Amino acid sequence: MTPTLMTILEFPDARLRTKAAPIKNVSDAIATLADRMLATMYEAPGIGLAATQVNVHQRLLVCDVSEDKSAPLVLINPKIVEGHGSTETQEGCLSVPGFYETVVRPEQILVEAVNRAGEPFQLEADGLLAVCIQHEIDHLDGKLFVDYLSPTKRQMIRKKLLKLQKLNA
Repeated sequence: MTPTLMTILEFPDARLRTKAAPIKNVSDAIATLADRMLATMYEAPGIGLAATQVNVHQRLLVCDVSEDKSAPLVLINPKIVEGHGSTETQEGCLSVPGFYETVVRPEQILVEAVNRAGEPFQLEADGLLAVCIQHEIDHLDGKLFVDYLSPTKRQMIRKKLLKLQKLNA
């Protein structure tokens, strides 16, 4: 059975600014949510999705940076414990459709999280995976990649998206 797809919130929706609460109990409902989020992410198509983006304010993110969608990752209560180096990457976002801007982030990270079985683990990530995880953790903290841009550029993107949203309403 294919999981039901979820609606992705779009900037400047205020719900994207909600700080997600830690997940206290990894239940079947959390596993189902992760499956629905993965299906939604793949359909969009994207490489990462935070629960905040689908109006669920719990600390859960999914990502898959593989070419063939064969490496889905589920991170519950993710926390970056180390970051090294610096990299500039063009980032886009399912909540800011059609816009890509350069963002500077640590190049390598060490993340602590819990998997869908409720087991804690650590993950060392670099390259696209490191960028993706940092981007999605930002969502869980109520932050978007446009927050790294100048106020003028952020306002321009906001106006264009509001105009598109009105046209599509």
